[in-house]
Amino acid sequence: MNPTPSNKASNHGVLIANLSLAFILLLVSSVRGAEGLQKIRVGFPSLAFSYMPYYVAQEKGVLKQYGLEAEYIQMRTGIQPQAVINGNINFFPSVSTGISAAVSGLPLVVVLNFCDGTPWILVTQKEINKPQDLIGKQVAVSGLRTSPHYFLQAALKKWEIAEKDVGIISTGGTADSFIALASNRVAGTVLTPPFDDKAVSLGYKKFMFLGDLADIPYVGVVTSQAQIKNNREMVRGTLAALTDSVAWIRANRAESSKMIANKFKVTAAEAEQTYNTLIKILNKDGRLNPKVARGYLDLLRQERPIAADFDPQKVLDFSLLPNR
Repeated sequence: MNPTPSNKASNHGVLIANLSLAFILLLVSSVRGAEGLQKIRVGFPSLAFSYMPYYVAQEKGVLKQYGLEAEYIQMRTGIQPQAVINGNINFFPSVSTGISAAVSGLPLVVVLNFCDGTPWILVTQKEINKPQDLIGKQVAVSGLRTSPHYFLQAALKKWEIAEKDVGIISTGGTADSFIALASNRVAGTVLTPPFDDKAVSLGYKKFMFLGDLADIPYVGVVTSQAQIKNNREMVRGTLAALTDSVAWIRANRAESSKMIANKFKVTAAEAEQTYNTLIKILNKDGRLNPKVARGYLDLLRQERPIAADFDPQKVLDFSLLPNR
């Protein structure tokens, strides 16, 4: 028996109602899911290849798997420690800055360390043929009392050149240092990949590798003691997501290289070189070598009083890292 027109209309109405209800439920579920994500804020001085685990965690949805979403905020490295203390951001990536600020009395803690080793390199104009050619010229670093500054100081000491004889300017970030060189405002600058290779392609030269001149921590996660106490699971989830992101980078060479090429506007060959450098320095356990921590404290002692028996473990806490 064929349904009557009225039955057809009734069935059609029920179908529309059911579809509408399903759509509404899906929409509500999506909204609830978005509302359920806890936001974290991270301060970065500029674009840098060493922050790739952070980029991957956001762009590949790894943070969402741990109920988190990230807001990345550009700010100078020097103001990031106080920004964490004030609650403006939750984390920042410079391990050396975190230790330096913690030693000075700020309640900060390094909770993850991505790298063993640092890739800083002095890139100069072609006319710079020997260290003494830098005397009377300007050299850019991302910030005073930051890793590139300390490495440049170590190089000047090695070359027996007084720091006052070289004009050291602070740019705010590695990308900005590259721009300062590319616009010929400085005779040289301290860079990391892929900016070093990008500079070479523009006619500049890699003057000297600096990363082995001093024990200076590189990149990881720094937060406040208050965050660990009051938002422990948020910190734990962030570290798990970043650790997963490091694993993703290791397992996805082609896609990681493509991401580097797109993000930094470099060639595929330059991106591949940058990926290789990153893989070489990424560590396996997320912890900082105690030797590097002690060596960095010795470096800081050259400019401020630090007790000889100060234990670097006071400013390191890797207890929230995932057990893998």
